[in-house]
Parts: sequence; C-alpha cells; structure tokens
Amino acid sequence: MQAINASIGFDQKLAAEDIAGSKAHATMLAKQGILSDADRDAILSGLDAILAEIEAGEFPFSEELEDIHLNVEARLKDRIGEAGGRLHTGRSRNDQVATDFRLWTRKSLDLFDHLLTDLMTALLDQAEAHADTIMPGFTHLQSAQPVTFGHHMLAYLEMFARDRSRMRDCRVRMNESPLGAAALAGTPYPIDRDMTAEALGFDRPMANSLDAVSARDFALEALAAASICATHLSRLAEEIVIWTSAQFRFIALSDAFTTGSSIMPQKRNPDAAELVRAKVGRIMGSLTALMIVMKGLPLAYSKDMQEDKEPVFEAFESLELALRAMAGMVRDMAPNEARLAEAAGAGFSTATDIADWLVMHLNKPFRDAHHVTGRIVALAEEKGLTLDGLALSDMQAVEPGITDEIFSVLSPLASATSRMSYGGTAPDRVREQVKRWRSQLT
Repeated sequence: MQAINASIGFDQKLAAEDIAGSKAHATMLAKQGILSDADRDAILSGLDAILAEIEAGEFPFSEELEDIHLNVEARLKDRIGEAGGRLHTGRSRNDQVATDFRLWTRKSLDLFDHLLTDLMTALLDQAEAHADTIMPGFTHLQSAQPVTFGHHMLAYLEMFARDRSRMRDCRVRMNESPLGAAALAGTPYPIDRDMTAEALGFDRPMANSLDAVSARDFALEALAAASICATHLSRLAEEIVIWTSAQFRFIALSDAFTTGSSIMPQKRNPDAAELVRAKVGRIMGSLTALMIVMKGLPLAYSKDMQEDKEPVFEAFESLELALRAMAGMVRDMAPNEARLAEAAGAGFSTATDIADWLVMHLNKPFRDAHHVTGRIVALAEEKGLTLDGLALSDMQAVEPGITDEIFSVLSPLASATSRMSYGGTAPDRVREQVKRWRSQLT
C-alpha cells in the first residue's frame, strides 16, 4: 500500500509552491482572527527554514508520509511544535495540491514564454541575415518554387509565435485559485479567499469548490499546447536532419550540436536535432496518459488524480530541453548559400513563373498557360537544360508570343523577388516581416 500510495518521490518538485501556498494561507488565517499572530510568525519562520533545508538538499523526505504536503507539515511540527498543527485549519490536501499544481504549471508556462521568445529571436536573426539567400521551396519534398532562406525561417517563427500565444491563453484561463475550497464543499471558517488568491498571484478564487479540487483541464490544456509546440520543434528538427545530410548540404552544424561515430571518423551526426524530433513522442504520450486518467472520474477528488503530475513533469522537462537545444541549433546553423542557390534552380522550379508571365503579358487563361509551360519544361528536360538555359527560339517554337522579357523571371532570385504579395517570399517582404517582429520581440 505504501508503495502504490506514496507520491513524495515525484511531488517533492512542488515544495516551493507548497510552502508559498501555506505561507499565504497562514497569513490570511491570522488576518481573519482564526490564527494568532504568534502562531502565524512561528509558522512563517518554520516554513522558511524548511524551504532552506529543501534547497540545500538536507530535508529528510519520508515515503511513510506519502506526499510533499504531509512531509512539510510533519517537519513544521517538529520545528515549531503545536502551532504547526494549526496551519491546516480551513483547508484540505485536495485544495492544497490543486493550488500547488497550478502554481507549478503557471511557472512553467512563464518559462516556456521566455524560451519561445528566445527561439523566435534566433530564427529572426537568421531571417534577417538571409533575406536574400535563395533556396528551393518544397511540396511533397519535391522542388516546387524558389523561396528565400529568411522566408523559411520566418515560417517557423510564426508557428512558435502561435505556440507562445496558446501558452499565454492557457495561463490566463488557469490563473484562478483553488485554495479555500477545502476537501470539496468549502469551509465554515471565515476565510478570505480573495486575499490568498492575490497573495499567490492569481486573478481570482475559483467560483465552485467542487470544480476547484477536481479540475485538471488546466494541465491538459498546457500539455496540449506543449504537444503542438513539440510537433513544430519536430518538423524543424527533421529539416535540420535532412539539410545537414551529404545529399542536401543545405546547412552545417558545428561540433557543439553534432556527434561523431564510434567507427566512422568522417561522420557528424545531427543527434541534437534527432533527439528533439523524438521528444514529441514523450510529450504527446503525457497528454494522452492524463486524458485517460481524467476521462471517467466523478466529482470531486479521486486518488487517480495523483497520476496527474508525473506526465506533466516529464513532458515539461522534455519541452524545456528541446526548446533550449533548438534555439542553440538555430543560432549555430550556417547556411551553405552556394549549394542552396544551386538547388533552388533544380527541378524546373521557375516553371510557374513562365505560366504567370504568359498570363500577365499575353493574356492567356492560366490553364492554357499551364499547358504551354508543360511543353517548355518537357523541351528543356529533353535538351538537358535549365529553363533559363533554353534559347528564346526554343520557347518561341512552343509559343510564338514569348519575348526575351521572359528571362527576367526565369532565375530563382528573380522568381523569388517577384513574389511581392503580402506574406510572400520576396526579400523586401521578408525584411518587412523582420522589422515587424523585431519591434515585437525587443
């Protein structure tokens, strides 16, 4: 029973939050005349001493005392005597743990906000430095149209900006205090829940005591946001793995974020990116695990909810590590501009520009222009040439109306530069977005 019931092995992570909640509760009890000032002072002093013990690694955690709450309370009684037993007046472990867990999750969301901003800044720096660097854009991992490396970096910046927004939204919804809900029905003591909510940085107390002790949707929402963020990290990690390969050679990473092979001295493996890519499995798994724990629980508290913390702890630890590693890799990556430019012109990537030119200059319907372009591409393929390597006469044999002006759109750089629509890949548009984000991130 002790083995299955005890949670101190993992919920000791909540020690700082548990002590903060207890200090707010004791201060409120004294203000309301439920606790004497002398007892309050003894409790606050004792809790500070206990926190110091924990931070110094000197606290005697006991599995027999089940969890962080009973461990702290027992130690408090040892230190200050009878006054320690008065701390639990007007509360339950049910609202206590709900409060601790919200505080811990809120702190983690604040950390992720900082880490995401750092990653976004790293991407922005790359985008600014490479607003003119041409590379192939892909669909189906096949060459599609030329884009700029800066535009590609900004695509991920936008994804991570939405991740940050989701976490901020989650923080707003979860920032209500369960403290004072007691076991499930509230308490007969004249407590001041607004006071403890304010002391702990919550916006307000939760309005329903049953909901306060039984809700874990704040953790589910945080895990969902973490899972979406992890998928974005995984996608960028996958591209880093592909781009650093000998077949692509789009970017290089230094030894700081790669490892060697045990038998092949020439290898530089993108292990950091591969591990970031793998972390999404842990994080999504944690979301699924907690959803299954919560899906069939009647109100209010059930011991099943003890299983809520480990998935969140593990997922958030993985996400923190992945965010830090990805920001490092983005700053470390060195684009191979020559190779990117070479690849940008492969696969007849400016074919759509021919079709667009035919529409805009010869007033052809796009479907007809598409057909003409297909014949020109086939001719270039037959001759073993790039599109801008075809002679004007070759193209005029397919469509007599074509003039030498068409060559102004056939290079990858010209193609990218022409994409001036809002959100497009043109270097001027990239610089506009860089400027917008720079003002928001500084």
